[in-house]
Amino acid sequence: MNKTTKKTLNCRGRLIELANGSTPPAVMGILNVTPDSFFASSRVAIDSSLDAAARMLADGATFLDIGGYSTRPGAAPVESGDEADRVVPVIEAILSEYPDALLSIDTFRADVARQAVGAGACLVNDVAGGTLDPFMFETVAGLGVPYVLMHMRGTPQTMQTMTSYQNVTLDVIDELAIRLAELRALGQKDVILDPGFGFAKTATQNFELLTHLDEFRVFDEPLLVGLSRKTTIWKTLGITADQALNGTTVLNTAALLKGAAILRVHDVREAVEAVKLTQRLTFF
Repeated sequence: MNKTTKKTLNCRGRLIELANGSTPPAVMGILNVTPDSFFASSRVAIDSSLDAAARMLADGATFLDIGGYSTRPGAAPVESGDEADRVVPVIEAILSEYPDALLSIDTFRADVARQAVGAGACLVNDVAGGTLDPFMFETVAGLGVPYVLMHMRGTPQTMQTMTSYQNVTLDVIDELAIRLAELRALGQKDVILDPGFGFAKTATQNFELLTHLDEFRVFDEPLLVGLSRKTTIWKTLGITADQALNGTTVLNTAALLKGAAILRVHDVREAVEAVKLTQRLTFF
């Protein structure tokens, strides 16, 4: 198995160790406070967010990723104020009940990130990698929280028209390297990289990226992989997102064997089981 470099994240003063020879990969549960996320079962209202959080934490999630803006292809835009109004109360409610929970804010907007961290979030997960808000990098660096730098081109409305690459793996690595250098220049310490499966990539490109995921070891940073129930799985299999749990587990397992440090998933228990089982393999 390709071990990731030992890495700790400073989450509001708590040092969280990510995958290495002795620490298994982490699981991040998806909690969408949206009416239109592509997987209907992941959508929760504020009053049901505590139940969803409790279930994911009990199933073994290390992080919960709170999102208020659907980034599925063609999703309708959401005003910044509406996004913040969706996520901030959920963050506050979860931390009131579970003060030790590690909450991530899934946003590409600096002002939403700032409000979410002010409410208690300890990590910023930016699907746009700083490309949709010129203030995101300096905001995150100033907040001093870990940051997920994901690869995407365009916007959620246009990204599927921007899938032209010479070599998808090398091009994504090159584009992430440029953004990572900008973050480091601002003093950002903890960075997690995400190749951005499904964001400005075709199904074929997603499989190519996964095949060559270990090439991202060129970075001395942990990798987050988000393949859960995505179109690449269910369209390839001729099923629906609701039926894509088994396919998700298969590709999550491949990602773990290629060095993923965090799996971002809708189904926490199954992902935790995949982590436990792959950790028992000894022939690598």
